[in-house]
Amino acid sequence: MRSTALIDAHRNLGAKLVEFGGWEMPISYPTGTIAEHLACRQSVVVFDVSHLGTVRVQGPDAFGSLQNILSNDLRKIAPGKTQYTHLLDPDSGDVLDDIIVWWVSEEIFDVMPNASNTERVVKYLGGTDTTETRCVIALQGPQARKTMRAISDEASAVARNHVQSIELMGSSCVVAGTGYTGEDGIEIAVPLSVASELWNELIGHGAIAAGLGARDTLRLEAGLPLHGHELGNGCTSLQANLGWVIGWNKDQFQGREAVLKEKESGVAKKLVGIATQGRRPPREGSQIIKNGSIVGVVTSGNFSPMLEHGIALGFVDPGIEQGDNISVDVRGTELEGSVVPYPFYKRTH
Repeated sequence: MRSTALIDAHRNLGAKLVEFGGWEMPISYPTGTIAEHLACRQSVVVFDVSHLGTVRVQGPDAFGSLQNILSNDLRKIAPGKTQYTHLLDPDSGDVLDDIIVWWVSEEIFDVMPNASNTERVVKYLGGTDTTETRCVIALQGPQARKTMRAISDEASAVARNHVQSIELMGSSCVVAGTGYTGEDGIEIAVPLSVASELWNELIGHGAIAAGLGARDTLRLEAGLPLHGHELGNGCTSLQANLGWVIGWNKDQFQGREAVLKEKESGVAKKLVGIATQGRRPPREGSQIIKNGSIVGVVTSGNFSPMLEHGIALGFVDPGIEQGDNISVDVRGTELEGSVVPYPFYKRTH
């Protein structure tokens, strides 16, 4: 099992450590997942997301290589910007991975796959796996930029969906205005040698350490898909309502024929949001029922700390509509609920 350069910092903070994607990672700290979740919504938290991969693709052919394989259209952005995209199965069009591309400079791209998919991404894209050379620290929440400003004005000024190489604590870092919480914030790829120093500085300036448990409830409230749940084998971009990540005007990308065929024929299932009554959460794998018939399955479910009731994402029959009354079978107990739009929670100020 792999460990990040911050493992001692996590242990010193009393983190509960678990195996995730082949890494030993903090699931929560003594304050607990709900407190960490609320801190992100109300102030600022810091996550260690070093388990996520980094694949550097560079050189004069880098743009063309990524453009011809990944689903989204890099012509929509430019150097210094980021883009969400999919790597599709060449035959089925299923989502092999969902990826953030950091276009660092003209011929340098940092492709950020999910933890367990880095090897697969290298297989299709080439490039160099640089995961072991850096930590990625995510500072998230409405006070994230204010907290970062106490350490670096330049890092705090990297705008949403932008990326920039900067000098931080005497080392070259890559800072992106990205995250997976539904809040403003930045993610910093920092050399191993200064990772602990930056982590401690951020906590010293008021950031609350948060684990993967809170990161999951935050992304669910924000209606963000997770590979292996809403995306993966048997799941397509269109089924997950993510047709906007398809470069429809591109002549070539991996899985294009399958995607065009599905667009023409219509999806066999679709992703919806579900709100249930009461605090008991729906759970992954639970059956979704309407009028006594099974119409789908929950892919992610939990208690929403902000809404104080259960929420879920799940795939259902295409005929199911928003506003439909359904129930979710959790170990023999049917939780009453309805199909609702997502994100379930979105900051309004």
